[in-house]
Amino acid sequence: MKVVSTNLGKERTIHWKNKTYQTGIFKKPVDRPIFLESRGVQGDHINNLKVHGGIDKACYAYGENYYNYWKEKYPYLEWTFGMFGENLTISELNEDEIKIGDVYKLGGAVIQVSQPRQPCSKFAAKFESVELIKQFIEYDHPGVYFRVIQPGEVKAGDELYLDLRNDKALTVQQIYQLLYSKMDKVNKELAELAVFDSNLSKSSKETILRLWNL
Repeated sequence: MKVVSTNLGKERTIHWKNKTYQTGIFKKPVDRPIFLESRGVQGDHINNLKVHGGIDKACYAYGENYYNYWKEKYPYLEWTFGMFGENLTISELNEDEIKIGDVYKLGGAVIQVSQPRQPCSKFAAKFESVELIKQFIEYDHPGVYFRVIQPGEVKAGDELYLDLRNDKALTVQQIYQLLYSKMDKVNKELAELAVFDSNLSKSSKETILRLWNL
């Protein structure tokens, strides 16, 4: 896996379905390194710290390899990297292989997998589609949130080097399936394993506990 693009966003006001939102989801590629900090990315706007940013969601990555799928669904949009609100666009990302708690060295930073991304109303507003959230859930490729263990600079071309593998953990994709109760793919036993994983984000644990009646 390699960084294809580093992306930052500024605050923007958008109107969607009779509501007005302040958001930083409109991220654009930058032609310079970005600095990953413990609670976010330097220079990147985050409007709602309850759902983005913070220790467990300091940096979001999405796969370049998924872009063509979405371009076919939304050909009328102006496509650039950062389209999914990701700080890092990564080549050959695969949530079915990446596990919660996996630690990577990336540029000058050290990062750890904490949870998948869950789509929100601002995401749908950006794509101007009431179907987007349902489609994103069904696609099963949510991207990856990282916590930053060692702050540092990251640039396009940097490779992710696996430093520590959390072999007993569930994959990012399995956690995503638990978060949306995809009964044909996961079960209560996996939900129990997930909530006892100290590396899984607090918010994901709370959702799984509630959905699976644990």
